[in-house]
Amino acid sequence: MTRRARSTGVDDKHMQIGEVAARTELSLRTIRHYEEAGLVIPSARSQGGFRLYTENDVARLMVIRRMKPLGFTLDQMRDLLDVTDRLDGHTELDAGEREALLERVRAYERSAAEQVEKLRVQLSRAEDFAATLRARLPEDAPARP
Repeated sequence: MTRRARSTGVDDKHMQIGEVAARTELSLRTIRHYEEAGLVIPSARSQGGFRLYTENDVARLMVIRRMKPLGFTLDQMRDLLDVTDRLDGHTELDAGEREALLERVRAYERSAAEQVEKLRVQLSRAEDFAATLRARLPEDAPARP
């Protein structure tokens, strides 16, 4: 048994919520919110009732974290996670069902690409604005962090 397992009651394939929060850069509150919304359910509970997560749970949280700034809703996140679960699942899909699922992924990819382009335009405008402000400052003015 590892030192971590002895001290926390967690085996090497499970993590407590604090470790997951650090790895995903999400707050504990946000992770709990995603659990309440049914997006990520802890894979297990410790004897003391603490949430335990696996690498797959962390991967799901990373998908959610990447979708959030692109404006996807919780329902869209849930749908995409369901689609990818079904595509990655161990059950056989017939060709039609597989293609329908892949088309849904394609639709999310198109939507993500559109949002990324909008963000690029916003970033360019923000950079132009910052440059305009810098140009108004005297050259000998000290920069502030």
